[in-house]
Amino acid sequence: MNNALYTVVYISICLIVGYLFNHLIGGLPPSLYGMVLFTLLLHFRLCDALRVKASITWGIKHMGVCFVPAGVGIINHYQLIKTHGIMLVAITFISTFLILTFVGLLFQSIENKSNSID
Repeated sequence: MNNALYTVVYISICLIVGYLFNHLIGGLPPSLYGMVLFTLLLHFRLCDALRVKASITWGIKHMGVCFVPAGVGIINHYQLIKTHGIMLVAITFISTFLILTFVGLLFQSIENKSNSID
Protein backbone atom coordinates (compact mmCIF):
# COMPACT_ATOMS: atom_id res chain seq x y z
CA MET A 1 0.00 0.00 0.00
CA ASN A 2 2.89 2.31 0.79
CA ASN A 3 4.28 1.94 -2.75
CA ALA A 4 0.86 2.67 -4.27
CA LEU A 5 0.63 5.90 -2.28
CA TYR A 6 4.20 6.80 -3.31
CA THR A 7 3.26 6.25 -6.97
CA VAL A 8 0.02 8.23 -6.74
CA VAL A 9 1.81 11.14 -5.08
CA TYR A 10 4.56 11.28 -7.72
CA ILE A 11 2.13 10.96 -10.64
CA SER A 12 -0.18 13.57 -9.11
CA ILE A 13 2.68 16.01 -8.62
CA CYS A 14 3.79 15.46 -12.22
CA LEU A 15 0.25 16.02 -13.47
CA ILE A 16 -0.17 19.21 -11.43
CA VAL A 17 3.14 20.54 -12.75
CA GLY A 18 1.97 19.50 -16.24
CA TYR A 19 -1.13 21.64 -15.80
CA LEU A 20 1.09 24.49 -14.66
CA PHE A 21 3.32 24.11 -17.75
CA ASN A 22 0.23 23.98 -19.95
CA HIS A 23 -1.10 27.16 -18.37
CA LEU A 24 2.23 29.00 -18.68
CA ILE A 25 3.51 27.63 -22.01
CA GLY A 26 0.51 25.98 -23.67
CA GLY A 27 0.95 23.88 -26.76
CA LEU A 28 0.80 20.36 -25.36
CA PRO A 29 -1.82 18.65 -23.20
CA PRO A 30 -1.11 18.84 -19.45
CA SER A 31 -0.96 15.05 -19.16
CA LEU A 32 1.81 14.93 -21.77
CA TYR A 33 3.86 17.48 -19.84
CA GLY A 34 3.25 15.37 -16.73
CA MET A 35 4.37 12.17 -18.47
CA VAL A 36 7.54 13.84 -19.71
CA LEU A 37 8.27 15.12 -16.20
CA PHE A 38 7.60 11.68 -14.68
CA THR A 39 9.92 10.11 -17.26
CA LEU A 40 12.63 12.63 -16.40
CA LEU A 41 12.21 11.95 -12.68
CA LEU A 42 12.63 8.23 -13.30
CA HIS A 43 15.54 8.75 -15.70
CA PHE A 44 17.50 10.95 -13.30
CA ARG A 45 16.57 8.67 -10.37
CA LEU A 46 14.71 11.40 -8.49
CA CYS A 47 11.84 8.92 -8.16
CA ASP A 48 12.48 5.31 -7.08
CA ALA A 49 11.57 3.11 -10.06
CA LEU A 50 11.37 -0.04 -7.94
CA ARG A 51 8.74 1.54 -5.68
CA VAL A 52 6.50 2.58 -8.59
CA LYS A 53 6.98 -0.59 -10.67
CA ALA A 54 4.24 -2.68 -9.04
CA SER A 55 1.65 0.10 -9.23
CA ILE A 56 2.50 0.96 -12.84
CA THR A 57 2.38 -2.73 -13.80
CA TRP A 58 -1.05 -3.05 -12.18
CA GLY A 59 -2.26 0.06 -14.04
CA ILE A 60 -1.08 -1.27 -17.39
CA LYS A 61 -2.61 -4.68 -16.67
CA HIS A 62 -6.04 -3.09 -16.05
CA MET A 63 -5.82 -0.43 -18.76
CA GLY A 64 -8.53 -2.13 -20.81
CA VAL A 65 -11.15 -0.59 -18.53
CA CYS A 66 -10.17 2.80 -19.95
CA PHE A 67 -11.26 1.71 -23.41
CA VAL A 68 -14.86 0.78 -22.51
CA PRO A 69 -16.13 4.28 -23.45
CA ALA A 70 -14.44 3.92 -26.85
CA GLY A 71 -16.30 0.65 -27.40
CA VAL A 72 -19.59 2.34 -26.55
CA GLY A 73 -18.74 5.11 -29.04
CA ILE A 74 -18.19 2.52 -31.74
CA ILE A 75 -21.63 1.04 -31.11
CA ASN A 76 -23.21 4.52 -31.21
CA HIS A 77 -21.65 5.25 -34.64
CA TYR A 78 -22.37 1.87 -36.21
CA GLN A 79 -23.78 3.33 -39.44
CA LEU A 80 -20.68 5.45 -40.02
CA ILE A 81 -18.45 2.45 -39.40
CA LYS A 82 -20.60 0.30 -41.66
CA THR A 83 -20.19 2.85 -44.47
CA HIS A 84 -16.47 3.63 -44.04
CA GLY A 85 -15.28 0.67 -41.96
CA ILE A 86 -12.76 -0.81 -44.38
CA MET A 87 -11.12 2.57 -44.92
CA LEU A 88 -10.99 3.21 -41.16
CA VAL A 89 -9.38 -0.17 -40.55
CA ALA A 90 -6.87 0.40 -43.36
CA ILE A 91 -5.93 3.84 -42.06
CA THR A 92 -5.59 2.46 -38.53
CA PHE A 93 -3.28 -0.37 -39.61
CA ILE A 94 -1.18 1.80 -41.91
CA SER A 95 -0.73 4.60 -39.36
CA THR A 96 0.05 2.11 -36.58
CA PHE A 97 2.61 0.38 -38.79
CA LEU A 98 4.25 3.69 -39.70
CA ILE A 99 4.38 4.89 -36.08
CA LEU A 100 5.79 1.58 -34.80
CA THR A 101 8.36 1.54 -37.59
CA PHE A 102 9.41 5.13 -36.86
CA VAL A 103 9.66 4.51 -33.10
CA GLY A 104 11.60 1.27 -33.68
CA LEU A 105 14.08 2.93 -36.01
CA LEU A 106 14.47 5.88 -33.65
CA PHE A 107 15.07 3.51 -30.72
CA GLN A 108 17.67 1.56 -32.70
CA SER A 109 19.42 4.77 -33.67
CA ILE A 110 19.55 6.01 -30.07
CA GLU A 111 20.60 2.57 -28.81
CA ASN A 112 23.41 2.34 -31.38
CA LYS A 113 24.65 5.83 -30.43
CA SER A 114 24.64 4.99 -26.72
CA ASN A 115 26.47 1.70 -27.36
CA SER A 116 29.12 3.46 -29.45
CA ILE A 117 29.72 5.96 -26.63
CA ASP A 118 30.25 3.19 -24.05
